[in-house]
Amino acid sequence: MPTDHPTVSFELYPPRRAELVETVWQRVLRMADAGPDFFSVTYGASGSSRTASAELVHRLLAETAVPPIAHLTCVGATREELADRVRNLLDAGVRDFLALRGDPPAGETEWVPCAGGLSRASDLVRLIREVEYERLGAPRPDGGRETTAEPPSVVAQDLGITPADVVSVAVAAYPSGASHTREAELAALHEKQDAGADFAITQVFFDAGAYASLVVDAREAGIHIPILPGVIPMTDPGRLHRLAQLTGVPVPPSLDALLAVEDDAERVRRGIDATLALIDGVLAAGAPGLHLYTFNQDRPALDVLEHLRARGLRNPAIAGPEAVARPTAAAGASHGAAQHNGDVAPN
Repeated sequence: MPTDHPTVSFELYPPRRAELVETVWQRVLRMADAGPDFFSVTYGASGSSRTASAELVHRLLAETAVPPIAHLTCVGATREELADRVRNLLDAGVRDFLALRGDPPAGETEWVPCAGGLSRASDLVRLIREVEYERLGAPRPDGGRETTAEPPSVVAQDLGITPADVVSVAVAAYPSGASHTREAELAALHEKQDAGADFAITQVFFDAGAYASLVVDAREAGIHIPILPGVIPMTDPGRLHRLAQLTGVPVPPSLDALLAVEDDAERVRRGIDATLALIDGVLAAGAPGLHLYTFNQDRPALDVLEHLRARGLRNPAIAGPEAVARPTAAAGASHGAAQHNGDVAPN
């Protein structure tokens, strides 16, 4: 059923060069001022940016009021190393995670877990839950837990997950272009749900029908977790084609033709229109929200929000232009502790 209260969230990735850190941060602050429900922070498909990713997550906690989802992958780390990362993030105030298997390291074509590592995203979901119980309280036989008075994850509550846990765990879903069949995708998604996943975020797609059919098939397969569509603002043909190479999801020829104009302003206008048409389709299919792949570019994402405001959708992020107050570093850490991949990564 369509909702007029969709969540709105943005994916970020850590700057690859130190000289870009502050430039990107100013863009992040402009996006934070729009009041999204959460940011997600990528880890690099091969886990290559883990230090920079943690630094960006910590800064979001300290200097904004927007909860971050920390991406984690199974790549290049033992089970205990991954458990330590989860512990460190929980102790810093992170209460939301995206668990991904990850891609093979650069130069390798086959996925092989490292010695003592994890093989699947579902294994990582289970590990996050284990560390959550260790740090924040043990589960009770009735499904609850002996814990402090810490409230449930804000992200989970915004998505309507009931009952919401203290920590939310998201996973990936693949409407199209994946290297495996729909049957295999549903089996993997069900396994991740059984491991304790709260919701899924899709890889990029260009056809609302692909998202709608994934949701229908998932429900028929007994998968009940919310499936949040991942949408890229379709304003940059070069970026779309680079993404297609990474994901295996081809850019439709009709979209290529639509964006094949020399005037930059006209190309952006057409791209925003195409993005809004896709958003209309997924919302009509009952999407609980929108997760925008920003590639650290604030203007296209904020342009999409401005157009959604004009359509009257009532999510706080798109209901009005009021800025979100940013707490001090001390207040931000307290906020995170009290209240709480885009990685192109397979199951």
